[in-house]
Amino acid sequence: IKMKQELYEMLKAEAIADKNKALLSLNLLTNHPAGIGDHSTKDYWDNATEALKLLASADERLEILEKYFNEGKINLTD
Repeated sequence: IKMKQELYEMLKAEAIADKNKALLSLNLLTNHPAGIGDHSTKDYWDNATEALKLLASADERLEILEKYFNEGKINLTD
């Protein structure tokens, strides 16, 4: 499978950004819950679940990019 370098880099950067966003959200929820404002317990759980799903998705996307489209494994086109 061939993929343009620019597309590979964009997809990887987006997954890394989502991973960092999720980790930051989980850190905020865990260590600084007052920083999220006056939310209900349901909002807190929903926010934690959403952050975990984003983290799982980001890790999965990075794994797939590495497995199928890594520069060393396939011929990326210019």
